Amino acid sequence: MNVTESEIIKIHNFIDLLNSKKDSIVVVEGKRDASALKKLGYYGKLCEFHSFKGLINFADSIASYKNLIVLFDGDRKGKYLTSKIISRLEHRIRIDLSFKRKLVTITKGKIRHIEDLSTYTRLDRFTVL
Repeated sequence: MNVTESEIIKIHNFIDLLNSKKDSIVVVEGKRDASALKKLGYYGKLCEFHSFKGLINFADSIASYKNLIVLFDGDRKGKYLTSKIISRLEHRIRIDLSFKRKLVTITKGKIRHIEDLSTYTRLDRFTVL
């Protein structure tokens, strides 16, 4: 994958912005997605949707947060899960999809799966910012 220095800088700024969100929790689909965010420097509240074994358990566990930042993959499954979360939780918690849109813009659509962000981690080791 061809990645520019500008994209790497924007990804790090994206992670900094994500870290600045208080009273929020980020939800990703699985372990590899969570790992990719952590490797890039995300240290905020993070949960893996698939570890909850259903939407009801997931909803109960995030009830104490004001904002839910959804970072699901851009594939069919990720879009389906996003729509399910919106339809079931939009009246209980503020759902933020802006970070997903920012990620698509920054990577120019090259990243369809959150776990692919690990590409930017490896590149960062060899790039002088």
